[in-house]
Amino acid sequence: MNAVSQTISNIGIIPVIAFNSVDEAVPLCRALVAGGLPAAEVTFRTACAEDCIKIINQEVPDMLLGAGTVLTADQADRAMAAGAKFIVAPGYDPKVTQHVIDRGGLMMPGTATAGEMQQAMNQGCEVLKFFPAEANGGVAMLKNIGAALKSAKWMCTGGVNAKNVNDYLGYSQIVAVGGTWMCKSDMIKAGKWDEITAICKEAVRTMLGFSLAHVGVNCANEGEAEQTAKTLCALFGLEYKAGSSSIFAGSAVECMKAPYLGKNGHIAIATNNLDRAVYHLGRQGVEFDESTRKPKAIYLKGEVGGFAIHLVQK
Repeated sequence: MNAVSQTISNIGIIPVIAFNSVDEAVPLCRALVAGGLPAAEVTFRTACAEDCIKIINQEVPDMLLGAGTVLTADQADRAMAAGAKFIVAPGYDPKVTQHVIDRGGLMMPGTATAGEMQQAMNQGCEVLKFFPAEANGGVAMLKNIGAALKSAKWMCTGGVNAKNVNDYLGYSQIVAVGGTWMCKSDMIKAGKWDEITAICKEAVRTMLGFSLAHVGVNCANEGEAEQTAKTLCALFGLEYKAGSSSIFAGSAVECMKAPYLGKNGHIAIATNNLDRAVYHLGRQGVEFDESTRKPKAIYLKGEVGGFAIHLVQK
């Protein structure tokens, strides 16, 4: 994926906003950034959309902005001139799609059928919008289509909310979802910026789904690891599972055959998506030891209470 598409995927949840006035643009986007969602699809359903994109680009440079409900080539031109980095449409119009592509823009046309998706992909669209997602069969529909269109990638909007967000993001071909639940129109009109920030933080926590996977104990040697694991298994009726570099007592304790990272060992934290977790923690200033990266695991730099922290994907 190109850089914009990858950032959209890393963020995971893209707020969809219909601004009522330009005055709302900057405080809302600052609230979104503070909540961990530094992106927005600004819909062209209201007259102030173009001006909102301009002022957000000037005042909140951390935001990744797209324009939504783009129906014409003229709207696409105005959106890109204002600073929109991606263009989203509710439906698939080949002429508008080609217009955006020809001008070097990232186009996400709205699609609902395999035929529309195939045409848009063949036209050069890297990420497709699936809309309205729930009304068109949701994740189950996309899994059926994805079995044939294996290179298809989707951003899903329409009926996505806090309860089903991980149903969508749990499918690897869905790169992101769009929604309004974290910044509904009445909340924006009332200027409830702190409340919006809190809802965004909760949405990010839900999406990442952090939980304790296991604790790794540094043992001096293989014999000590065996004895430690056997003791825990005997005490608590856990399953003894020997591996090449460690021995597990059940799924909760990993006894290392030789000391590894961390003075005492490591704490493994599971997450729904490793890349998204790295992105969002990185925005908080967390640093990672890239030398430890594996496809579904990575260590943070440093220690907490004498333990290294190990992120693993569920």
